[in-house]
Amino acid sequence: MLDCPGGASGFVAGARARGAEAYAVDPVYGPGVERVAERGRQDVRRAMSALDDVTDLYVWDVYDGPADVASHRWAALGRFLADYTASPGQYLPAALPRLPFPDDSFDLVVSGHLLCLYAEEFDHAFHVQALRELCRVARGELRLFPLVDFGTQRYDGLDDLLLDVERAGHDPSIRSVDFEFQRGADECLVVDAATD
Repeated sequence: MLDCPGGASGFVAGARARGAEAYAVDPVYGPGVERVAERGRQDVRRAMSALDDVTDLYVWDVYDGPADVASHRWAALGRFLADYTASPGQYLPAALPRLPFPDDSFDLVVSGHLLCLYAEEFDHAFHVQALRELCRVARGELRLFPLVDFGTQRYDGLDDLLLDVERAGHDPSIRSVDFEFQRGADECLVVDAATD
């Protein structure tokens, strides 16, 4: 499986601990564990600082409050750093819309907290290119989450993305998920990446 972008999260470490062959790509990866660690610490501090002013945009069923979120984020960073240090070959420096893998490389590709969420920073053309690239490297399934931006608004170009994916011969669907932390972020785009 592939996590793209992986960032300093514990996804690959957790998947590998359960026996999966998992990789992550992110432009922050590369030589110097301490540089990657410091970037991860900065990201957690920045996210937690931003959360303080917008707690009303979140559903507080899973977490007890911002301090609980911070605790989970710091623990995930610790798992990531331990796995990154032990198995650096699982973490490759790369960025969308170009990934360093041949076609149909992964049974499962997950892409969380980039597309749709950063709609103000990445234009629709980037979203199309990135989604095509994620489909290219997936031989099984692609999952994209969340489908809303930071203001909890559903991505305006989502219908166009679905049409583009269909035209490429893939089967996209929007599915409900059991996890909702950011308000309105209770759906996932799932693409059967196998082409007809």
